[in-house]
Amino acid sequence: MTRALSTPPVIVPGSLGSSPQPVLAAPGGLLLRPWAEADVPAFLAAYQDEEIRRWHTRRPSSETHALEWFQAYRQDWAREKGGHWAITRDGEGAVGRLALRGLDFDDGTADVAYWVLPAARGAGVAPHAVGALTAWALEDIGFHRLELDHSTRNHASCRVALKSGYLLEGTRRSAAVHEDGRHDMHLHARIRTD
Repeated sequence: MTRALSTPPVIVPGSLGSSPQPVLAAPGGLLLRPWAEADVPAFLAAYQDEEIRRWHTRRPSSETHALEWFQAYRQDWAREKGGHWAITRDGEGAVGRLALRGLDFDDGTADVAYWVLPAARGAGVAPHAVGALTAWALEDIGFHRLELDHSTRNHASCRVALKSGYLLEGTRRSAAVHEDGRHDMHLHARIRTD
């Protein structure tokens, strides 16, 4: 069933999924690229890190499970549901993850999510990667608004959001479940005119 809109979509459906997922360059020698089978060890290791486990309740449990996630990531791109990138440095293996999820082409909105491996923290990896993805999504693709949320207890993620130009808009009370119970979530956003 086709639904009629009173306004045209902000982004034309088919404009992403009809092309391969792009590789994006970011400052600091970073490259954002689709996940590959060779990334499985780093991906699994990430979910053994205490900080990543604290804030991410969905976790792969095996190599097979990780490969299934990578396949789902490719399907998300083809179906225009999301994009998932490995953050790499100087052509080496993955040092982090970046995702653009919940793509809404009608309103031109999407959500940003990320994590960085312990060895790469404190070097600007997350802000540089988020900045590169944000520029691509807002300027090249034409999204109007990108949102980023995190637990109010996750101070490092709040710093990344602010360094990446995502303004704090408010607190979503009891909005997410973590291992230690429900958390309030800070909502940050960037819009094309920021």
